[in-house]
Amino acid sequence: MTATLPGRHFARNLIERRTLLMELVKRDFKQRFAGSAAGWLWGVIHPLVLLASWTFVFQVCLKSPTNSPLTDNYTIFLFCGFLPWLLFQETVSRSAAGLLDHSNLITKTVFPSEVIPVSIFLSVLINHLIAVGLVVAAVIIWDHGVSPMAVFLPIYMVLTGMLAVGLGWITSSLNVYLRDTAQVVQVVLTLWFWLTPIFITRDMVPEQLRFLVDWNPLSYVVNGYRELILNVNLPNFRDMGIVALFAIGVFLVGGLFFRHLKRGFADVL
Repeated sequence: MTATLPGRHFARNLIERRTLLMELVKRDFKQRFAGSAAGWLWGVIHPLVLLASWTFVFQVCLKSPTNSPLTDNYTIFLFCGFLPWLLFQETVSRSAAGLLDHSNLITKTVFPSEVIPVSIFLSVLINHLIAVGLVVAAVIIWDHGVSPMAVFLPIYMVLTGMLAVGLGWITSSLNVYLRDTAQVVQVVLTLWFWLTPIFITRDMVPEQLRFLVDWNPLSYVVNGYRELILNVNLPNFRDMGIVALFAIGVFLVGGLFFRHLKRGFADVL
């Protein structure tokens, strides 16, 4: 009978953490749009306005071609690539300051602070799913229709989440001790954005610089989204495997890094 007690304790602890995580996600999602008449719609309006601005500049004014066999519609080409970047970028940037934003919980209660970046990702994921629905509708209306391979998109969502949460653990724990970390993250993400083939394809990058794209896991995620939404062929499992290696590696390293620095959070915060 006593042998079952550790198992019961583990199960109870797991249920409590899951409940806490869901409450944090609800709280984060509500607070982001608290007092706003449009509410959660702002999470969709912002990327749509940014996308419309880019489309006007690059497609209408500069008449940039897609140079992609997947579609001739530059707006859809851009939107499909922009979606995963937004999911990744917002998770990492918000996670960097996440521990400071929840410092009252960390210092006053026995609080599993590692769930904060996870809750941020899940909150951002809600808006991401809405945006995915919009791009699917746009492809159906303006392009040749959505590929049935889009059912594999959740795999890339999970891998992107693991990559973003792993980096979120690293940046958020560092930000507790070095308060400039959050600002550095914004600068790095800006550079990272332009090294990701969102506006362009890999072939448009000078050959001597293509290693920057090849070593960028987000480039495979962006291409994966485009192919799964616009291409009827099976997913590129090689690219998916590369993303998985990056995601699992960063997730594990980030978890260990966070666990090591977590010991001093209460004293510093």
